[in-house]
This record gives sequence, structure tokens and C-alpha cells, in this order.
Amino acid sequence: MTQPWWMIADIGGTNARFWAVSPQTVAPLWQGHYLVGEFPNFSDVLDQVLIDLKVDQALSHWPERACFAVACPTDLDRMVFTNSHWNFTRSELVTALGGSRVSVMNDFVAVAHGVAAMKDEAVHQIGGGRVQLDRPRVVLGAGTGLGVAALIPAGDGYVVVESEGGHADYAPIGDLQIEVKRKLRSQFNRVCVERVVSGPGLVNIASALCALKHRAPRFSTPAEIVAAALEDQDEVALETLDFFCEVAGAVAGNLALTFGAKGGIYIAGGVIPRFTSILVKSGFRS
Repeated sequence: MTQPWWMIADIGGTNARFWAVSPQTVAPLWQGHYLVGEFPNFSDVLDQVLIDLKVDQALSHWPERACFAVACPTDLDRMVFTNSHWNFTRSELVTALGGSRVSVMNDFVAVAHGVAAMKDEAVHQIGGGRVQLDRPRVVLGAGTGLGVAALIPAGDGYVVVESEGGHADYAPIGDLQIEVKRKLRSQFNRVCVERVVSGPGLVNIASALCALKHRAPRFSTPAEIVAAALEDQDEVALETLDFFCEVAGAVAGNLALTFGAKGGIYIAGGVIPRFTSILVKSGFRS
């Protein structure tokens, strides 16, 4: 007898993660990790997921339900990913999953719902201050891009506000940030926040700092920068992370002012948790 299951997916600009979970407990029954760059189309990765799932004969052929968190706006029928070449429509997704009931939401809307459900012990607080959970909260996180969402109290619950805050203009503070933005403008013309506060943003910062020092670029990936800073105490890598943290802090501060976020600013994403030891000592809160 086959077991019913639900599909959950987290689709970013670099990674696509899928889970089969129990409808009763949401406990994982299977999981798979795929690289976006290895699949020409979204339909290709979904086909591969279904092939890989067939290895587990205990699961029914189609999921009863599916929920996809995607790194793009979700107000139109066609999902066009901001930082990758993939796109799909809701109807295409329903067909590909055998008529399953499908929900699609922005990835940071999903993160915001997760923040609302988190226990206190799952949160690492940076700095002082008292959290007022009856006031707005903001979630932001750097990955391939910069995701932003807000949690607004409403009655006995809350409303999640979806945004594309990562595409707001980058407003530099101080001479060094102005010089770095000038370098980035020569490359990108318009410099939005996620050109700096993201994984690729780390490489952009490091390259600009090297150019200002009349040095050849030394890093090609975010992982190289983080490793050089944490393991080798490399000067350029450390300066890059400090720069990143200062800009991320300014973005967080502006969002706190915009939303009146006395409920807190919650940091998620795949980048910043890799160097929290540097974050807490940086100018993030200044």
C-alpha cells in the first residue's frame, strides 16, 4: 500500500530543494537538493524530482498537495525568477503534478510564516532591546539575491507583506561606500541593494575594494571570501565582510524605520549565518 504525501519546495536562484512530507506530521519522508544551473528549464528539474521520488516505492505517484516557495514575485500567473533563467505558470505546475492542489508563495513570505512559528530558543539575538511581538516584524536575508518581507499584526494573527525590497536603490554612507558604488555603477549602471547585500554582492564588494587598491581581483565566489576571512584572516576578505555587514545593518535600520518594526528584524538566508562571529563584532548595529 502506497503512502500519501505532500510536496514542499524552496526554489532560489542557485539551489532548488524539494521534500516529500507526511500530511499528518509534515515530517520529511524524502528530500532532494538540485542546482539551478544544471537544468535548462524548471520542468526539467521537476521531472528529475519525480524520477528520483519513484525510487521510494512506498509513496503514491502524485502528491496530494504541493507548496512552492519561489524567489520571485507571485502576483502574476507566470513565475519569472529574478536571479535565474527559470519560469513556470501555476497551471503548468498543477498539470506536471497530476492535478495536485498547488500553492505558490514568495520565498520570503514563506520565511516570514516560519519566523512567526519559531520558538524563542531558535532565535539568536544580536544586541539588546526588548522585542514587542504585538508590533510589526521584518524578515530579510541574503542568498543569490536579497529577500525582504514584513509581518504585520492583525487581530489575533498577522498578515505577511510580500516585497521586492532587495531591488531598492543602494544608498551609500561615507566616502568608501560612495567609491565602491561608483565602481559598481560602471558595471551595473543601476546599483540596487542586492548588488551588495547578497552572495554575489560579496564578490562585487571584494572586486571593487581590490580595484580601489589597484589590485587584481582575488575572489570569484562568496565561499572563497568567507573562508579567507574566517580561516586565513585575509585583509581584503575581512574588509569585504565588514563592508557587507555595515550595508546590511543600514538596510535593516531603514526597514525598521519604514515598518516601525519594534517586533524585531529577523535575519535569514544562506549567506549571513556563515559568518555570524564577524557580524556581531561588525558595524551592523551602528
